[in-house]
Amino acid sequence: MTDPEELPGEADTPLPRILGNTGSLAAAEPEATGALWRLAEPGRQLDANLVRVPPRGSIDAHAEPDLDVLLLVVSGDGMLGSAAGPHPVEPGSLVWLPHGSVRSVTAGAGGLAYVTVHRRRPGMRIQGRSRT
Repeated sequence: MTDPEELPGEADTPLPRILGNTGSLAAAEPEATGALWRLAEPGRQLDANLVRVPPRGSIDAHAEPDLDVLLLVVSGDGMLGSAAGPHPVEPGSLVWLPHGSVRSVTAGAGGLAYVTVHRRRPGMRIQGRSRT
């Protein structure tokens, strides 16, 4: 049997992979908060994180000036704050956060876990001084 990672003639062709299960990742280590998982595959064009906010915890209002973000709630519930007011979120809530929008997140009594996905930021580059 051929290893699916090494198909003949396709050594450089990227292959889809199962990276994990958001339900299992969110349920593991119930006291852990913050980013529980990050997409780290080399050559990727996206960044993704699984984030857990503790019960009644919050992420203060902030804006992402450059990137649109997609947020998918995988467990728990809470409120998404925005200039239009608070919006309840629950498992399955799919939220588009356009770049420049101000938002905050507050978890409900059981906490909140969600996945964010956005275009990968380019790496920092060191630039030489310009000579004038």
